[in-house]
Amino acid sequence: MSGAGEWLVACLCAEWCGSCREYHEVFEAARAATPGAHFAWVDIEDHPDVLGPVDVENFPSLLIARGDDIAFFGPVTPHASTLNALVARATRGELGSVDDPELEGVPGRIRVLAT
Repeated sequence: MSGAGEWLVACLCAEWCGSCREYHEVFEAARAATPGAHFAWVDIEDHPDVLGPVDVENFPSLLIARGDDIAFFGPVTPHASTLNALVARATRGELGSVDDPELEGVPGRIRVLAT
């Protein structure tokens, strides 16, 4: 089980999305290379309530958070360099914080789902 203070890197995807299917290997490689962070692959069609009112319009999308503090949320290009750079910047505290009331509770729901 991941801790609330541990970094969470969640890919929000859909099985029908070809880019997401291709990105899964990149995401798994980043998981293996990033000890101390919890990576979660979330098919939003299988788990629509995990995001609450938030609608993901572009795939793949990432959510990077520590505890309930969200450092990044949004679509990304499906490249290892983009994922690795975002994770590195987040863990160094370079991304700030996403302040969106609609995202409240999302990191916790993802952690529960992924345990």
